[in-house]
Amino acid sequence: MYDIIVIGAGPAGLTAAIYARRAEKSVLIIEKGSFGGQITHSPRVENYPGFPVLSGIELGDRLFEHATSLGADIELDTVTGIRQGESSLTVVCEGGEFSALSVIIATGTRHRALGIDGEEDFIGEGISYCAVCDGAFYKGKSVAVIGGGNSALQEAVLLSESCESVTLVQNLPYLTGESSLVAILDGRDNVSVITSATVKSILSEGGEFRGITLNTKEGERELAVDGMFVAIGQIPECEAFSGVVSLSEHGYIEAGEDCIPASAIRGVFVAGDCRTKSIRQVTTATSDGAIAALAAVRYIDLEVHR
Repeated sequence: MYDIIVIGAGPAGLTAAIYARRAEKSVLIIEKGSFGGQITHSPRVENYPGFPVLSGIELGDRLFEHATSLGADIELDTVTGIRQGESSLTVVCEGGEFSALSVIIATGTRHRALGIDGEEDFIGEGISYCAVCDGAFYKGKSVAVIGGGNSALQEAVLLSESCESVTLVQNLPYLTGESSLVAILDGRDNVSVITSATVKSILSEGGEFRGITLNTKEGERELAVDGMFVAIGQIPECEAFSGVVSLSEHGYIEAGEDCIPASAIRGVFVAGDCRTKSIRQVTTATSDGAIAALAAVRYIDLEVHR
């Protein structure tokens, strides 16, 4: 029996574990994939206080090492639900069950796919969702980056350093990312931008990725590239908790800045990008982690052990 189980090992979950351990609560972190969350896909993090520049992987590693150095336990498994008992909560996983007095859901989000025919067939074979992971495979080649927000612009900046050409494809008439990133791309001769365009289909030959067909204002257009990086947003990883907390129409857990779900069984809290919020940044995720952990600690001390 743990005091607190944290589901998810991104910045929110790892920060929650740090604060819970500093409050001398026993903590188990359950993670289904890699530690650090989506921030590990960012090649350069330049807005985390105290660190002018570091990679997302480095930030994730530091958070993980901090949490584990304080004594947080780790379990690699996929959570499928939460069950309420008389005096505790049970987190149900594919590989077993774990009990705790309180649970913090910090499952974050996953990459949104384009949803076009053949997309899954070419993942890792021409289609990627992470330039940090796969950019090296396209050194000296041509690539397309789909999206116009910060994530897409960061992907394009990284890829432009090693690729022969990078083409940004944005469905809106303008890029929505930070002006500083736009300025960097404007200054690179191997970067071009196509706006008001969407991906219609994949071009292939002999089972190999050859490019994409775009729907543009002028009609269909073929774009021959060696690879495509998709950066069009995220989907909350909250499906497993639909019977435990209330979800918004977009699938996020409905909760305010106190990180207490609007509707949930007692002892459940939420932190990070998986909750309803107007701003999703690594700093707001770590803030949520601290708030959720302290709320869980208060719940245990004042309600469970009263």
